[in-house]
Amino acid sequence: MNWRLKGAIQKVLGRVPAGERIHYELQRRGGGLRNFDKELEAKVEDWRLMVGHLASVGRPVAGAQMLEMGSGWYPTFPFGLFLGGVKSVITVDLNRYLKPELMARMVEGLGRFLPVIVEATGRKADDVDAAYRELRGAIRRGASIEDATGGVVTYQAPADAADTRLPAASLDVVFSNSVLEHVPGPVIEACFVEARRILRPGGVVFHSVNCGDHYAYADRRIHQLNYLQFSEADWAKWNNEFLYQNRLRAVDFTDMAKRAGFTIEVDTSRPHPTRLEQLSQIRVHPEFARYSRDQLAITSIDFVARNP
Repeated sequence: MNWRLKGAIQKVLGRVPAGERIHYELQRRGGGLRNFDKELEAKVEDWRLMVGHLASVGRPVAGAQMLEMGSGWYPTFPFGLFLGGVKSVITVDLNRYLKPELMARMVEGLGRFLPVIVEATGRKADDVDAAYRELRGAIRRGASIEDATGGVVTYQAPADAADTRLPAASLDVVFSNSVLEHVPGPVIEACFVEARRILRPGGVVFHSVNCGDHYAYADRRIHQLNYLQFSEADWAKWNNEFLYQNRLRAVDFTDMAKRAGFTIEVDTSRPHPTRLEQLSQIRVHPEFARYSRDQLAITSIDFVARNP
């Protein structure tokens, strides 16, 4: 689909009654949810990478207390952490997007990935299998997230990650996956300040950010640097409630974390040769002049930052 048309449709849906439900059905029939099994596999791989990064800085899943920013349509990361032995996960979202039917389908699909959970977390296979059987049975019976996990996972929406109302120094990890690219910069700054407040000394944030043009997934005629050609005013014509993209570069996220008082311990951002070549083929708008060529070309980053 032409990216401009997709943006226009989503913009209209964001302004009409029942627009969220229509958008969801379009995603199921022709969008990102059309191949659910493939999407779930990608999410589990993202989860595995997060657990690996946390382990690399000395923060295993077992016994940790965590908060997820951005629950989405189904809680893959919290349920994976539950099976891995986490003490608690609070998952929060600004809007109540979670779909029980997708959550149930995700839980059924997780059965294929139990060996991944065992290997990533080091929890005993028998314990993971037992926890999964109980989780699957509870979800099949229509249990809530909280009841299905014995209170280990809690879902809060609508809720504000910039104002969680949680006690200070009460968590070990705050994390998100493919969320921050959809949040305005000042809100991200506020979320980082709040994360610093609620994390214990030595606690960490983990964020995986896809900072490329998401319209490129629907329109193969463009690439992930396409949106760098437009001014903020022009980009506003296609930016919308359902696919808001802040167009921040990877360095912006780590700089905001540093300003909030965190120290960066893991930063995977690197310019890919393909992106550098694509960059040379477009005219980047002068509004992005503050970035170097490498900074413009980076379209993904995983980072871990520690609360001193």
